[in-house]
Amino acid sequence: MLPALAKATAALGPRVAGRVRTMASHQLRVPPPQRLLGPLSVPSRLLLGPGPSNLAPRVLAAGGLQMIGHMHKEMYQIMDEIKQGIQYVFQTRNPLTLAISGHCVLEAALCNLLEPGDSFLVGVNGIWGQRAVEIGERVGAHVHPMVKEPGSHYTLQEVEEGLAKHKPVLLFLTHGESSSGVLQPLDGYGELCHRYRCLLLVDAVASLGGVPIFMDQQGIDVLYSGSQKVLNAPPGTALISFSEEAKKKIYSRKTKPVSFYLDIKWLANFWGCDDQPRMYHHTTPVIGLYALREGLALIAEKGLETSWRQHREAMTHLHERLQGLGLQLFVKDPALRLPTVTTVAVPAGYDWRDIVSYLIDHFNIEVTGGLGPSLGKVLRIGLLGCNATRENVDRVSDALREALQHCPRSKL
Repeated sequence: MLPALAKATAALGPRVAGRVRTMASHQLRVPPPQRLLGPLSVPSRLLLGPGPSNLAPRVLAAGGLQMIGHMHKEMYQIMDEIKQGIQYVFQTRNPLTLAISGHCVLEAALCNLLEPGDSFLVGVNGIWGQRAVEIGERVGAHVHPMVKEPGSHYTLQEVEEGLAKHKPVLLFLTHGESSSGVLQPLDGYGELCHRYRCLLLVDAVASLGGVPIFMDQQGIDVLYSGSQKVLNAPPGTALISFSEEAKKKIYSRKTKPVSFYLDIKWLANFWGCDDQPRMYHHTTPVIGLYALREGLALIAEKGLETSWRQHREAMTHLHERLQGLGLQLFVKDPALRLPTVTTVAVPAGYDWRDIVSYLIDHFNIEVTGGLGPSLGKVLRIGLLGCNATRENVDRVSDALREALQHCPRSKL
């Protein structure tokens, strides 16, 4: 060590001097990444997959606003506005309504509603039912899957048979199964569940804003959705609401939820749902909540009925264009087709990956293949929020026509 440095180090005291000597004895061996020394580059792409969707201009602008503290009074006001927006799009008056940080809202619902040994009935007609089974098993519930082929839905009779046989405390159904493009009917299912002393949990991630849903009137006990689809906001926040009966189940648990991060009692307090002084739980994604607030504001200004009509009309136009290309819609019953995510059977002789890649490479348009049990069987085209327009339908249809002309096709 140089004399001047040694003298300065000794003056700092033995503990600090020891740290300085340790630093001096090591060298940086990992250089700064060259790519990080240049500007960020993001392509301009039309996202017509099942989500995430393109950000609405107002949502995009919200992402550029300055940070404030997650417990500032102004942030609490934004959180309250988000709660009111969720109540509107869910059509509920439930006080226990909030947003959750991250892609974990299904896990939050199940970790809080289920205790070890509880009977749990799950409609598995796509990937989201599969996920519910996986989480339910990890929680320690007795899980009873009702497995159906992708493209299928559940009738009231089938659900009643499951309720009578397994006597579950909770039933899970996916309203808009984005992996297969199925729209699950909901009228009568809440009433049926309550007759068997069972709560109804519904996944509306892909359907909210594009399809009518009435949480209170349809007797749904727990409803959740996401920010990144019809709301045209960034991924990373989710919406959830609990009925009074679901709240009683949570607040009368014999055991604590397995996850502290997802404990609804803590989250309810932090979101001002329990009329108690708010206590710190975690640092929320402040900018993401700005964006979620704006996404909810846009749909409130447009009106739910207008949004539902927009998606229905865009879907109808898309189906006409696809059938004009000779493509086959995967869901056979028109009444069961999800307006926000259309599934097309992969045309014979084509590799779906070639079609997806062609659209990205030549048109900067994203469509995707199947997911989970629909993998390899379908192409998925999303018309979500501000992306649900006739212009976008025509763009993707014209791109698909060219892809079918140029992608390799095997002889069958």
